[in-house]
Formats: sequence, C-alpha cells, structure tokens
Amino acid sequence: MKKIIIPTFLLLLLTSGFDRPDIMVDKKIYQVKYSQLLEQPLTLTYKSTNRPTNVNRGSMDFWIEPQIKTSDGKDYEKNVWDKGHIAPAATFSDNMENLKTTFSYLNCALQDQYLNRGEWRLLEEQERKWDDQEPLTIKVDLHFTKKSQVLPTGATVPQGFTKHIYFEKTKVWKCYYFDNSKPTKEWEDHKIACKH
Repeated sequence: MKKIIIPTFLLLLLTSGFDRPDIMVDKKIYQVKYSQLLEQPLTLTYKSTNRPTNVNRGSMDFWIEPQIKTSDGKDYEKNVWDKGHIAPAATFSDNMENLKTTFSYLNCALQDQYLNRGEWRLLEEQERKWDDQEPLTIKVDLHFTKKSQVLPTGATVPQGFTKHIYFEKTKVWKCYYFDNSKPTKEWEDHKIACKH
C-alpha cells in the first residue's frame, strides 16, 4: 500500500478550518456567520439590553482569532475604511470580557469612515435609548456583489449594510439600509420596509 504524504502547509490549512469558507461562530454576546474568503462578516446578531457602562475601551484595538482567516490591521491602513464594529463596543461596556469580545476581527467590517463615525454611530446611540424601554434583538447583514472591491491586502469591502432591529416587548421591527459610503442623509432617512 502506497503511503500518502500530506505537505505541512496543506495539513495546517485543513485542520485550521480555512477549508470552510463560511463559518458560524458563537461569541456568547453575538453570533456571526463569517466569510473566510471575503475576510468579512456576512451576518451578525446581538441583543441590546440596557447594560450599565462599567469599563472604558481606552486604547483597545482589534485582535485576530486563532485558526480563523479574518481581516487584519493591514486591510485598514492608508485608506478610507474604518474598523467598524458590527456589535457596538458601547453596548457591551458592562464588563471587560464583553468589551474585549467586541474587538475580535469577527465583529469588524471595512466601513466607510464617515458612515462609521456618523449616521451608523448615531443609530447605535438610538438603539441604546430604545433598549432603556425594552430589549432589542439586532441582526446586521453585510452585502457583497461581484463588483465589491477587493483590497490588495485580500479583504473584500462590503457594498452596504442592513440593520434589522426587533423590539422584543412590542414585537415591532425597524430596518435600515446604508450604502458603504459617506452618508448624504440622516440615519432616520435610511429606514426601509422590513421583510419579516
């Protein structure tokens, strides 16, 4: 019987999970379907529940998950793309473990700097006002097409983001779509019909 020798790099690839382009990861405070091919989240779900703010992010930066092929710091250098949190750090500042979990690259998208620091951030602030009244379940879908930009560093830039917000007590949905570009209107004007 002929002995089969598998090269070390191939063995590492197969055992690392890189052979599965899309993976589901449960980080306890959020669940993410992640594309190792695009090096970006595809969809991410979290709960916003009026947690107290007990810790500060300080100079915390994103970190790479072991054995998962994600984007990294090089994808965000010298361009317009921010390291955009999908599950917001401020929503999970109740303890250091939760806050640190939001800084995984699994929770990071290539997001236009003006969107991330502008209308996207303002909608996140509104979510924290809404969750004072009732818990929210929030699902964010990232959109990619054949025309999506692939950076020289390997990560693919999302075309846009849809945020589905479910109000758990009143059983109401609110949905918003944002192109991944500098916003030209207020966050409220990004509201779309929900398909639930």
